Amino acid sequence: MRIGDLAHETGVNRRLLRYYEEQGLLQPVRLENGYREYVEADVAVVHRIRALLAAGLSTAVIAKVVHCVRDEDELRVPSGCPAFVGELRRERTRITEAISRLESSRRVLDAVLDTAPGDGEGR
Repeated sequence: MRIGDLAHETGVNRRLLRYYEEQGLLQPVRLENGYREYVEADVAVVHRIRALLAAGLSTAVIAKVVHCVRDEDELRVPSGCPAFVGELRRERTRITEAISRLESSRRVLDAVLDTAPGDGEGR
């Protein structure tokens, strides 16, 4: 299938699909005329990429682990992919730390807002 077909099947625009290829997330075959040729399995790969992005992973991390994710409807770690678990734990720690920083920032803003004259907006 061509890039337009993959875009239609996945709801992801062509530009993003080309970006995923640049990042090593997708590896279409290049035809003699330079066109990209995707296989049906690439539809599932794009869905996995989107799910991992939604989980907060960067494309660099996804490139390392996308081959470890198998199921279409649910992300699962198959046996033989222990690096995937390590990467996910590191990303979870990073996200947890970012949440902590954001919660701290919110507490500071709340303290400042608590001292502000009433503007009817509330928090």
